[in-house]
Amino acid sequence: MKIAIIKYNAGNIRSVQNAIKRLGFESIITDNTEEIKKADKVIFPGVGEASSAMKYIKEKGLDVVICSLKQPVLGICLGLQLMCRSSEENKTECLGIFDSKVKLFPPEEKVPHMGWNNFDSVSGSLFKNINDEDDVYYVHSYYAEICEQTLAICNYILPFSAAMQKDNFYATQFHPEKSASIGEKILKNFLEL
Repeated sequence: MKIAIIKYNAGNIRSVQNAIKRLGFESIITDNTEEIKKADKVIFPGVGEASSAMKYIKEKGLDVVICSLKQPVLGICLGLQLMCRSSEENKTECLGIFDSKVKLFPPEEKVPHMGWNNFDSVSGSLFKNINDEDDVYYVHSYYAEICEQTLAICNYILPFSAAMQKDNFYATQFHPEKSASIGEKILKNFLEL
């Protein structure tokens, strides 16, 4: 199986590659549109800032490629946010795969939302053998609103989309690569789609 991890000047890409390696799979990190198109599975991870990430994605023509992919695609953290319609982070227009806006958490609690949290609900094939009470690891100041494509909900200050799916596009706000055995199960479920 050929797994492509999209490189777009966002952090945390190596830890995703290492998590995939622990599961027994090899992957490539690339911003080459042809390599991405030929992959069996595509992972769109990232930690960073929305507007500079979208600028790089557009300069490389990755916006058109990502939206046209037919194989399973998994966005992680910033990847999920960039797959939404727009982000309040520097008023950024995003890819529009998911019908949701990304907003800044209100400052009533500690922001960013950092650490372990469970789900209010989970559904779908990405969460096979995963329960509501299972904890996963988050680091984010912005959240995706709940919409029709929401697969899992987490509550921190307010309920938000912990995971989303539309057709072949999947995404998690949490970091499966940093979420111990539960995260490995979720990554394995994606690779087995």
